[in-house]
Amino acid sequence: MDNLRILIADDHELIRRGVRNLLAAREGWNVIAEAANGLEAAEKIEQLRPDIAIVDFSMPLLDGSAVASRSAQCSPKTSVIVLTMHDSERIAYQVLKSGAKGFVLKSDADHNLIEAVSAVSRSEHFFTKTATNLLMRGFLSKNGTEKTSAKTEPSLSAREEQVLCLLAEGTTSKEAAARLGISVRTVESHRIRINRKLGLDSIADLVRYAIRHGYAS
Repeated sequence: MDNLRILIADDHELIRRGVRNLLAAREGWNVIAEAANGLEAAEKIEQLRPDIAIVDFSMPLLDGSAVASRSAQCSPKTSVIVLTMHDSERIAYQVLKSGAKGFVLKSDADHNLIEAVSAVSRSEHFFTKTATNLLMRGFLSKNGTEKTSAKTEPSLSAREEQVLCLLAEGTTSKEAAARLGISVRTVESHRIRINRKLGLDSIADLVRYAIRHGYAS
């Protein structure tokens, strides 16, 4: 998407400057505001309704997941990407539950942030491989010994199973489309049908289902 309106929130001015400089390399991407704490970020999101908000997880007053939750209520068209320096399973899951569309470790930002912004601007989710591995490890440790429900599971087509596996591994819709030789729109249609069939509401639910039922490891 061209003419993206982006907000950056981090309590360290040096980080904000680095993110701003990274985004400046893309034509049509405009940083319209910055915030130095979570409350300021939430207020500016409500006032300015940016297309994308890139927010640090660890900020004063409100953390990144709280900002994402408030954004979902006051500016639902704003896609939130959470940045963090902590490779924590708890934080990764908290970010997913908040409704954020992206999760990028600061150590991965140089080579993943542009890709994350591009993905969420297309209404996709984006989580770095590191973040996805954290989630999988967490789900395995909590649910690895859990028995599969005795009730009959909804049936997925072979193509839906392929899409499920790829998305659970952290693959974007664009990457999945390229690997399967189909269009991004077709991947998104499969994802919607998978969610409807399985009663899933989020990427976190999808990852958890895939692990519990042997589609991911």
